[in-house]
Amino acid sequence: MTDPSTTDQSTTDQSTTVASTTVPSDAPAEGVPGKGTSAKGVPSEVSEGAPSEGAISRRRLLGTAGATGLALGAAGGAVGYAAGSSFSSDASSSSASGEEVAPLSSLGAGEVMFQGKHQPGITTPLQARGHLVAFDLAAGAGRKEAAALLRRWSETARRLMAGEAAAQDDTGVARDAGPSSLTVTFGFGHSFFARTGLEKQRPDSLDPLPDFSSDQLDKARSNGDLWVQIGADDALVAFHALRTIQKDAGGAARVRWQMNGFNRSPGATAHPMTARNLMGQIDGTRNPKPAEPDFDERIFVPESGASGEPAWMANGSYAVVRRIRMLLDDWEQLSLKEQENVIGRRKSDGAPLSGGSKATETTEMDLGKTDSRGDLLVPINAHARISRPDQNGGAAMLRRPFSFHDGIDAKGVPDAGLLFVCWQADPLRGFVTVQRKLDRGDALSKFIRHESSGLFAVPGGAAKGEYVGQRLLEG
Repeated sequence: MTDPSTTDQSTTDQSTTVASTTVPSDAPAEGVPGKGTSAKGVPSEVSEGAPSEGAISRRRLLGTAGATGLALGAAGGAVGYAAGSSFSSDASSSSASGEEVAPLSSLGAGEVMFQGKHQPGITTPLQARGHLVAFDLAAGAGRKEAAALLRRWSETARRLMAGEAAAQDDTGVARDAGPSSLTVTFGFGHSFFARTGLEKQRPDSLDPLPDFSSDQLDKARSNGDLWVQIGADDALVAFHALRTIQKDAGGAARVRWQMNGFNRSPGATAHPMTARNLMGQIDGTRNPKPAEPDFDERIFVPESGASGEPAWMANGSYAVVRRIRMLLDDWEQLSLKEQENVIGRRKSDGAPLSGGSKATETTEMDLGKTDSRGDLLVPINAHARISRPDQNGGAAMLRRPFSFHDGIDAKGVPDAGLLFVCWQADPLRGFVTVQRKLDRGDALSKFIRHESSGLFAVPGGAAKGEYVGQRLLEG
């Protein structure tokens, strides 16, 4: 299963946010997908066109790069959109009332660029909070209404990701926060093209996914005309973006389903390390990395069109979204050794079972190594063995999930697991190839259940002055 394990098809490393960095959505740093390599001074002025009364840009909050601790004014008043004066690059500054105010912490100051070759939220490092939401176009809404909606959504994403207030009727939910590495990503589902009269532009790669034996899919929580992924390192910043996107939909679209997730917060560990999932497993060991020479080929649709993809999908990617329930009560009854055999890696540090006592998470797995009795150290049905690219014709995907916990269900068991999101240039060669292999004998399958599913075409990033999907909707 391509989902909650320490698998060799795993998620991006969870890393501490760099202070006051501006991260282009298509410029990851070495070893950390999507992370910029140099700090950038953050402008303190109100952005052009921003409301002048009561909605001053959240960008005003950004102070010295690398400052720690988000503080309030000296008198204890909240600092936010309505601050009397913008922050300088000093360690502290004064508001119009003379109160001393401190700069944002590095966590709040992280900024990801909206515009770029690729949309943000694909190679961006995992964020602490996420929302996945699908919309259906309203009855009577078509291509014209969809274009206007994507234009509104793109402008909202640009503003909020830059730490600015929403253009209209900002709720103030994120008033005290910086951008907090917010990303907003947009995609189109299979049904979108019929609704907008664009069937001839629908990619063959959007053909419905096949059925799998572990599927128990709720159709009401699957698919959708439009899909939005929101991530941030602050829960209120993420919710603010979610609420604003929902309000922007107006009468053009209605929410079909929404799912909320989380990851470990940057800085929660003594040093940056690969994240763990709700099974306690290190989850992200062998995710493809942007530094690899074939990364773009595996993850993004090429510009040339040689792949047979429509021109509007150049530099885009395909997102497979699955709500995967972890049967935690069953899983936690296994002994540590049994859990490790299911996965094929040590639970403590993610090292392969074939590696010996000095192995680390990055030690190469030896699939043929046996113990003194001749038994394979990595069992034949171990998840990490089955999901490896070299066991699936080189198939790979960039996994970028969120964990979820939606309380206790009617049977008294945790409704918890993984909001699985994976990215690839071709879902048939990526997700489908690996999932078919897992479907035939993965030891992890008895401890998980796929409860919803979606496949979305995510076009390339918007250039300056463009909105996401413009080349499709106006081409």
